[in-house]
Parts: sequence; structure tokens; C-alpha cells
Amino acid sequence: MNGQRSALDLAGFVLVALSLGAATFSIKAEFLFGLAAIVWLVTVVQERRLPATPVFYVPLLIYAALTLASAAVSIDPAASFRDSKQLVLWLMVPIVARFARGDRARVVVDVIIALGAAAALYGVVQVTLFQRGGLGEERLTGPLGHWMTYSGVLMLVACAAVARLLFDRREWLWPAVAVPAVLVALVATEARNAWIGLFVAVTCLLALKNWRLMILAPAVAVLVFLVAPANIKARAYSFVDLNDPTNRDRRAMLQVGAGMVRDHPAFGVGPEMVQREYPKYKPASGVNATNPHLHNVPVQIAAERGLIALGAWLWFVVAAFAGHIRELRRGQHLAVAATALAAMVAMLTAGLFEYNFGDSEFLMLFLGLITLPFAAARADLGPTRSAARGVRSVA
Repeated sequence: MNGQRSALDLAGFVLVALSLGAATFSIKAEFLFGLAAIVWLVTVVQERRLPATPVFYVPLLIYAALTLASAAVSIDPAASFRDSKQLVLWLMVPIVARFARGDRARVVVDVIIALGAAAALYGVVQVTLFQRGGLGEERLTGPLGHWMTYSGVLMLVACAAVARLLFDRREWLWPAVAVPAVLVALVATEARNAWIGLFVAVTCLLALKNWRLMILAPAVAVLVFLVAPANIKARAYSFVDLNDPTNRDRRAMLQVGAGMVRDHPAFGVGPEMVQREYPKYKPASGVNATNPHLHNVPVQIAAERGLIALGAWLWFVVAAFAGHIRELRRGQHLAVAATALAAMVAMLTAGLFEYNFGDSEFLMLFLGLITLPFAAARADLGPTRSAARGVRSVA
């Protein structure tokens, strides 16, 4: 029996590492995640108890329940419930907490950086050989299906690589090689939300390491701007151009979101219903006749699922940040904890301009990264002290 459990444990770890790494490279990550979930369920049945989970999992589960409540009162419950199938990705948290304990967490980060660097090189080849890029139909997607997904996962990979360089003295050479490829591909996506998300996250990492290093972030940003081609410079200038069509449309989306919250404060208009209801709330200043979402995570959650769900999501954010800071102070797995903290900062910053929390590949990788510090701590502290350090037993 012990041999069987050890085999299942190893299989779960391998599948978790591959599914998180594959999130940067292929939609097949969901298939690997499904296999990891099956192995996890088998171990739960064998052990006859649920494994410990981070404290931020409680508000995530409440958020999920409120999502289903919103779907139930939606104008089209069937469509809203179909859209809610993404909630199954919440299982990534207990799966990672179970299979990526101790030094395994660091190995998972290694796999993510390695496959993320490969995905970045794929994008660089697209740009250099096939002239992909720009804001038209040929925007850079790498091996993924959409440029926003690609830029989002590259942003998280860059956070992991930079955190590894700053906080882990072992085997730093290959992450140093990965960073330039990831940055080049990320810049080429022309996804402004990911640019600013990574900039703020890296600035925070530098400040954690040594506040004097903070000057490096703007210095590198200026250098990249100076050597960038004209289309990248134009995209950067659009940040401050109030008449830029995308900026005007985002301001209109804020008005649309406010209108939806005003009319549906408790449970929102329902999952997947923002696009249907958009024309009803669109101001005259809006550029597009409709939009699939509101390009802002808090506004999208409030409009789609209601203010109660937004409160649960904000609780999750605070609980996750508190736990990551606690693990940083412990200092046992600095690079892993710094990666998770940077991922949170990047998601929140980029999420002010894009609904990244609703992207499946991004969400898989994000949930895995922010759970890894708690998984690493479990092996160090044991089950009793882990709960006191921010890991909650649900047995």
C-alpha cells in the first residue's frame, strides 16, 4: 500500500509540474490538469481526508458559490452555468498543495520557467521569420490561441524567472538566459496590460531584495523603449494618449460596469451575460458596439457576479498577500514565495486593464504559482504548525 501511495504521489507531482508548465505552451495543459485531478481524488479516497489548503482557498470557494448563485438568477441561467465550468480550475489549489510540497515547489517553478522560455522562443521565431506582430489580425500569439493569453502567461513566467534570479543563488544561469527571450516575446505582443503588470511586479521584487535596486526597473524600461521598433514605441505612447480608441473604449467600459452594478448590485447580470447586456449600457463615447468583457478584473466581477462576489474576491487577494508575506519572512523558500507575490502584483496591476482572471490558461498558472509557497512550507513545518503559518487543514 505504501508503495502504491508513493507511486501516486510521484505521478501527481509530475502531472502538476507538467500541467503548469504546459499552460505556457499549449491548451493541452487542461488535459494534464484533468489527469492530476484524478490522481488527487484517488489519494483523497485512499487517505480518507481532504488535504490542507491555504487560507485564501476559503474566500475562493465562497467566490465560486456566489458565482453559481449569480448564474442561477441570470437572464440565461443555462449559458451562465456553462460558463461557470471554469470553476473546476479551483482544484488546482488543493492539488498543488498536496503534490508540490517542500523542494518540489522549486522544481515546479523550474519547469514553468523552462517551458515558458520555450514558448517565448516560439514567439520570437514567429516575429523574426513569419513577421507576426502588430495590432492587426496577425498579433503575436506564440503557441497559444490568443495574444492576451500569451502575454499573460509570459508575464507570470517573467515574474518567476526574475524572482529566481534575485532570491535563489543556486542554478541562476539558465533563468538569466530565459529572461531576455521572455521579455522580447512579451514586448512583441504589444499587450500594454502585461507590460505594466510585469514592470510593477519586478519593481516590487527589486524593492524586496534591496530598495536601491528599484532604479533598475525604469532603467531597463527606458533602454527597451530606446531600442524598440517604431510600432512598439507607438504602442507605448498610447498609454498617455487620451484620444487613443482603446483608451476611450476602456473609459466607456467603466461606465457600462457602473450601470450594471447599479441595476444588479447583489449578483450582477450573470456569468457570460456582460456581452449580451453591453449595448443596453453603452455610452455614446464607446468605440465598440459591444465587448466580451470589461477589461478590468474588479469591475468585471462586480458587473457580472455582483458586489458580494467582489467582496469575496478582495478577501482572497488580502489573504493570499498576507500568506505570501508571511512565507517571505520565514525565509525558507524565498524564491518560491517571491514568485507568488510577484504573480499577485502582476495579476492585479495588469487586471486593471484586462480581464486576465477569466482566462483559463492564465488562471491555471496563476493559481498554481500562488499556492506553491504554502505547499513548500508544509514539508518544513508539519501538519500542526502549517495550519498556524497560513495553511488550513480541511480534514
